[in-house]
Amino acid sequence: MNRFLLPVLFGFLFILESLFVELLPAELFNSDRILVPHFLMAGLLLLTIYGSFKHGIIYAFVFGLLFDIVYTEVIGIYLFVFPLMSYIFARIMKILQVNILIVSVISLFVIALLEVAVYEMNYLINVTDLDFKTFATIRLFPTLILNLAFIIIAVFPLKRQFEKFAEALRND
Repeated sequence: MNRFLLPVLFGFLFILESLFVELLPAELFNSDRILVPHFLMAGLLLLTIYGSFKHGIIYAFVFGLLFDIVYTEVIGIYLFVFPLMSYIFARIMKILQVNILIVSVISLFVIALLEVAVYEMNYLINVTDLDFKTFATIRLFPTLILNLAFIIIAVFPLKRQFEKFAEALRND
């Protein structure tokens, strides 16, 4: 994978998240559920494990800051949480086998940790007043289902591309 295509891919995933929210609102399904796409985070996790750990953490910092600037009122939450989740994911995967099924399950687990961490930070600074049970029902579980569907669709093509990127890094 060309080094210039990597920022383009993550830029596309960043934009895809907002397009998904705009083009497929929850009201379409007559539901009060909140679907939060974390396609960018899934891509960062896959880059961290299949591509380069260093590049995964750097991209997590950059896109965490960009995510905070564009989408949130509080600068620093995603800047801190994206690299932390990438690091946790990499450390977990050092213990487990790196096959697509386990990577997919642990990616979903890390996305759940991301959602809970952001919820807890927002709850701590009084940005949200949802109790955890309501949060889990209307946001966490639908988000995990949505992101599981994305991971199932995207894990194999992204794995191949990131492995090519890692090979190109080794050859340079």
